[in-house]
Amino acid sequence: MIFWKLFVAFFIPGIIGYGGGPASIPLVENEVVGRFGWMSVTEFSEMLAMANALPGPIATKMAGFIGYQQAGVLGAVVGVFATVAPSLILMIVLLSVLYKFKDSPRVRRMTNLIRPAIAVLLGIMAYQFFWNSYEDTGFLQTAILIAASFLLLEKVKLHPAFVILGSLIYGALFLG
Repeated sequence: MIFWKLFVAFFIPGIIGYGGGPASIPLVENEVVGRFGWMSVTEFSEMLAMANALPGPIATKMAGFIGYQQAGVLGAVVGVFATVAPSLILMIVLLSVLYKFKDSPRVRRMTNLIRPAIAVLLGIMAYQFFWNSYEDTGFLQTAILIAASFLLLEKVKLHPAFVILGSLIYGALFLG
């Protein structure tokens, strides 16, 4: 029964919390403090302060913490799933509609108009990453990371996750 309560406590704010995590905070508080009584207002505010100090979406951090507190690891999984389920369901529905009409001239035209905008945004982001790296670490370190990443990705065909992990280790050892 606790898993169903956890699911309801986070699924409802996920559905009606238009505006993302910050908009769902009062809704989660209503469920967790008011409806189910899992926390006091003080405990909720302390948990919220701690969650805000950590990186990542606030709603999933709250769901994970409260779910774990109430029912262990499986409770955390249920809470986080319930938080992302409304978006997941909506994306599946929208993608199925888009897939159904993928041969439509309007959908094809829309897709063709979106692609250049995405390419420009990705280019701007890559330039900003490069410039920030250059300003923070200097030309030599930036060139080493770019060259190593290129070789590992394009020539060795190493999975990007390993290249990112290697870059993090390099940064910790030589730039930290």
